[in-house]
Amino acid sequence: MYSTLNKSAVKAKVAQLMSTMTLAQKIGQMTQAERLSCTPIEAKNFHLGSIMCGAGSAPGDNKLQDWLKMADDYWLSSTTKDESHHGIPILFGVDAIHGHSNLIDATVFPHNIGLGAAADPALIKEIAIATRNEVLASGLDWIFAPNLAVAKNNHWGRFYESFSQSPDITTKYVNNIITGLQNPLQADGVVTCAKHWVGDGATSHGIDQGNAQVSWQELNKTHISPYISAIKSGVLTVMASFNSWNGDKCHGHQFLLTEVLKKQLKFSGFVVSDMNGIDYLSEDFYLSIAQGVNSGIDMFMVSQNWQQFIKHLQSHVELGTVALSRIDDAVSRILTVKVVSGLLNAPKPSKREWANHKSFGAKTHREIARKAVRKSLVLLKNSHNTLPLNKNARILVTGKNANNIGHQCGGFTIDWQGVSGNDKFEQGTSIWQGIKNIATNAVLKEQLDNIQEKDHDVAIVVVGETPYAEGFGDIRDGNNLIIEAGSQINGQINVSQPYGSSIELKNLHPEDYATINKLTDKNIPVVVILISGRTLVINAELEQADAFVAAWLPGTEGHGVSDVLFGDFNFQGKLSFDWPKKLCPNSQVLFPLGFGLRYS
Repeated sequence: MYSTLNKSAVKAKVAQLMSTMTLAQKIGQMTQAERLSCTPIEAKNFHLGSIMCGAGSAPGDNKLQDWLKMADDYWLSSTTKDESHHGIPILFGVDAIHGHSNLIDATVFPHNIGLGAAADPALIKEIAIATRNEVLASGLDWIFAPNLAVAKNNHWGRFYESFSQSPDITTKYVNNIITGLQNPLQADGVVTCAKHWVGDGATSHGIDQGNAQVSWQELNKTHISPYISAIKSGVLTVMASFNSWNGDKCHGHQFLLTEVLKKQLKFSGFVVSDMNGIDYLSEDFYLSIAQGVNSGIDMFMVSQNWQQFIKHLQSHVELGTVALSRIDDAVSRILTVKVVSGLLNAPKPSKREWANHKSFGAKTHREIARKAVRKSLVLLKNSHNTLPLNKNARILVTGKNANNIGHQCGGFTIDWQGVSGNDKFEQGTSIWQGIKNIATNAVLKEQLDNIQEKDHDVAIVVVGETPYAEGFGDIRDGNNLIIEAGSQINGQINVSQPYGSSIELKNLHPEDYATINKLTDKNIPVVVILISGRTLVINAELEQADAFVAAWLPGTEGHGVSDVLFGDFNFQGKLSFDWPKKLCPNSQVLFPLGFGLRYS
């Protein structure tokens, strides 16, 4: 960004702005709408402080120029100054949790679960810088990342957004993520957002937006500790979490939001709600608003009913159920971030230094992503030194995820729940395409009815999950878990249709085991590549395989897998989660945290 102001100058600038603002203008600054529900003119007329693109929400043909035009339109409208409008620019936010993955042709990096296995803080900074540059190329200012969840249950649909079950691994990454993205808010930085405050990785049964039944000591030691590093690293925004802590929702939790985050940890930026997060505090939206503001949320992500939010909050202030001092505190925090980030002095998005930059989706960024894929792969089994493969071998490649870049990328890619196929990834490489580029005798087959042992030296079978995001990725074996969770929470619970009912791969995706069996029945050695957003029970598949690789959700650069399969690079990944041996959450560990084989 563009700010070089010192602390006293920032404070003076914020005070000067505040002194001229009406209540309507202040409440507008606290309001964030989704772009589809709010035109640039409406954003101006209601003095909105922020606009966001929800996951899968994209302008025009979803090309870089479409994003720049959109950013320009909102910027031009919000910066118009007259007797009724203050001209404070909108802060434009977007999910960019593994690259600028909403946007076609962007570089999509491995999801956090893979990066945790890579155990490479320097690599994390490279990814942060590349992501920052691609977001800046589209003219946006604010990234809803990093996710600092410490996931404890692989039934959770957001498991892949967590780096590790250990807060130590996440904490080692935090400074490099924050400084890599914010950089440090000169002409080439974006505002970051640590999320989700707090305990989302600790919910009972891994239910998304569920209840974290843990002691204060455990919450503080495990789930709060990465945020301490984020605050020390200068993170400017924190997003409240959908989950509850011991029955009380984090979006309405004054102790966690104000007493702990703002006072004890001295976080001086602003707190933003998650998408419509206050809606679940009460059945009455009017009462939910007061609870959310009074608890310590400063900006409200109200995707559609933002006009009602503004009207209700103004009513609360007039009636005294929300103090004007709380409004002033929230707006002061928001304006401080805008001043510090340099947003007030920035030219329109398309005229900024990084706008439409040639590095967007370019080879330099894709090479970083390819390296990240290589480093994140974890070798779980390698009987008889099946790997590395001979590049001249007759290789059969199969499995539903072998030639599907959308499946490699997982959720939060182009669309909220992800996509299937290769059509939207002209610059990407599937795992099959990477193999074919190295092994000229490799063939891709979907149907295995007529295969013969004499025709193939080895088979690579790419199996696993298909894309999902948030609660739609939960694994639940019945509605009784939702009923139990709902009975423990003060407020409402938002229930999504789960991804499946079992974390055992053989039950979750029986077609994968069937494919492997067809090959082993023909005595063809099998290398299994597992695409997944979580650790799964894989005993049956593991027993049948000669070699087994956990590839997680590697993103657009599938040739990072083939780089390692053929021995051009060694395996480096180490598990950042225990791998379960059985279905129950407290089962024996099949492979412990830190496990990962290498070529001898």
